[in-house]
Amino acid sequence: EVQLVESGGGSVQAGGSLKLSCKFSGLDYSSDCMGWWRQSPGKEREGVAAIDSAGRTAYVDSVKGRFTIAQDNAENTLYLQMDNVNPEDTGTYFCVATRPSRSMTAVQALGLMTRLHHPSVKYNYWGQGTEVTVSS
Repeated sequence: EVQLVESGGGSVQAGGSLKLSCKFSGLDYSSDCMGWWRQSPGKEREGVAAIDSAGRTAYVDSVKGRFTIAQDNAENTLYLQMDNVNPEDTGTYFCVATRPSRSMTAVQALGLMTRLHHPSVKYNYWGQGTEVTVSS
C-alpha cells in the first residue's frame, strides 16, 4: 500500500517561493504516476502538476513557468517548487500517487488525480494535505 506524507506548507507573500515535499513508500516505479492537487477556498479540486514513470511532467496552465515538480526515487520524495506565487495559489495541497489500470502519461494523470473512480485508475492514493497561504 502506498503511503504519502506531505510537508513544507506555510504562509508566504505574493512573489515569494515555497517548496512542498512528499515522502512516499510502496510505490510501483514502473507504472505509478505522482503529482499534486489543490483545494482552494470556493473552488473545485484542481490537479496542479504530475510526473509519470518515464519522468515526463504536466502542469495546469495557471502554474506553468512558476511551479516545478520533481521526483527523487533515491530519497523516496516528491517535490513541488512553487515560485512567484500569488494569492490564487492559496489552498490545501495534496500529494497523490496514481496507480493506473494501463500505461498512463503525466498529462492523463493530471486530469485524473482528483477522481475517486475512473476506468483508467486502479487507485488514487492521497496524502493528508498541507496548507499554503499566499498574502498580497
